[in-house]
Amino acid sequence: MTNVITAPHPRGGPPCTFTARSPEEIEGIAGNLAAAQREWAARGVQGRIGVMGRWRAALLERRAEIVGALAEDTGRRALCEAEFDGSVRRLDYWAEKAPALLGSVSKGVSETVPGVRYEHNLTPLGLVGVIGPWNFPLLLVLIDTLPALLAGCAVLAKPSEVTPRFVEPLFDAVESVPELAGALRIVQGGAETGEAIVECADAVCFTGSVPTGRRVGARAGRRLIPAFLELGGKDPLIVLGDADLDTAVAVALRASVIATGQACQSIERVYVHDSMYARFVERLVAAAGRVRLTAGRAGGGHLGPFIDPAQADRVQAQLADAEARGATRHCGGVERRKDGDWCAPAVLTGVNHDMLLFREETFGPVIPVMAFADDAEAVRLANDSEFGLSAAVLGDESHALAVARRLRAGAVSINDGGLTAQVSDVEKESFGVSGLGRSRTGPSALLRFLRKQALLVQTGTPAPIEAFEETGNPD
Repeated sequence: MTNVITAPHPRGGPPCTFTARSPEEIEGIAGNLAAAQREWAARGVQGRIGVMGRWRAALLERRAEIVGALAEDTGRRALCEAEFDGSVRRLDYWAEKAPALLGSVSKGVSETVPGVRYEHNLTPLGLVGVIGPWNFPLLLVLIDTLPALLAGCAVLAKPSEVTPRFVEPLFDAVESVPELAGALRIVQGGAETGEAIVECADAVCFTGSVPTGRRVGARAGRRLIPAFLELGGKDPLIVLGDADLDTAVAVALRASVIATGQACQSIERVYVHDSMYARFVERLVAAAGRVRLTAGRAGGGHLGPFIDPAQADRVQAQLADAEARGATRHCGGVERRKDGDWCAPAVLTGVNHDMLLFREETFGPVIPVMAFADDAEAVRLANDSEFGLSAAVLGDESHALAVARRLRAGAVSINDGGLTAQVSDVEKESFGVSGLGRSRTGPSALLRFLRKQALLVQTGTPAPIEAFEETGNPD
């Protein structure tokens, strides 16, 4: 049966309607990709780089169309331009790094059996399924797709059905390079399509919420295929007593509200040493009040609308829960308008860890602030979460590093926030429910798509059966 999906416009414009791929269609596409993967891998890394260089040119030719479609979906333009350009830079980065990574085959002599010489052969996993989110729709599909392709895998990718408009020009760019089109397919669909991809792939990469990630991981587990899951965050920021106050306010604001807080590495909890707590809150509220929404502003602003209307409901519910439990909201909040759902930065005090604001991912420009007395309390509060994606610490560098080493987080920004959104060449692995599998930044981002096959060469005389003869009475 045909499954038609309608994606609403984030600002009340015409919706986007498309036909989702059925499980039967996904099975056929996956079979074709699996067959083409062997030829793609046989091209060698330089051959694959050459093909992807042509794809790069095709993407640049469609830059305006792709960015325009992303802007329609997300209600923002500057970030969409940065998203596209950042994706192209990642392609360039992997084209530069892949030859050395794929050529660094280890070899030597076994230490446990000295007569055995070994070397490793790197073998692509096969067909990789990539399922992306709606907050950075292009980048967070290509972040896995690019290294997988250069590793010699074929890729079947499904961007989020919430932000579908850019898929057509992206698909056209792929189809314009026939050698790539055999190894990469971009399909549209919802949950059923994503489930079908997991059932057909040899490995799966998923970026999204923890509940959906659990379901993806369970399906992958039943099939015993690798699952690389980048899930939610509830990132804490610790402002130590020796931090610069103005810097702390600037970092807390930007790292909490950039992209309307719709980023997994957004700061969602702020802990401030009690010696500067009152001054910090006063300055943060003033700074938050100067942030402008792009709503009704032809000349721009700082924050766009919520991409998914359901997210506005989630943020509103968390704010209502916090205020019902005694929190004070000093500024900001959700605004329902004909041109979309918006949220000015909301600063809250009088908060505690029983509130939804601390137990669940917010994914909005909300800044709850708590005071702490000493390092031990700051670490305890920051670690009091099932999430462990990333974190930030501000203060004297040596002091901040000492605190950072005690945090349960895959990456900790020192004297800044959200550096993981900018630094793509350093490996990190999440704690808690924030993710599973090897890093998708740094060398592991490519090497995770390869199996390491050991070739063991006996250079001496193989052992005969007599070497294992039992002698004497075991009793």
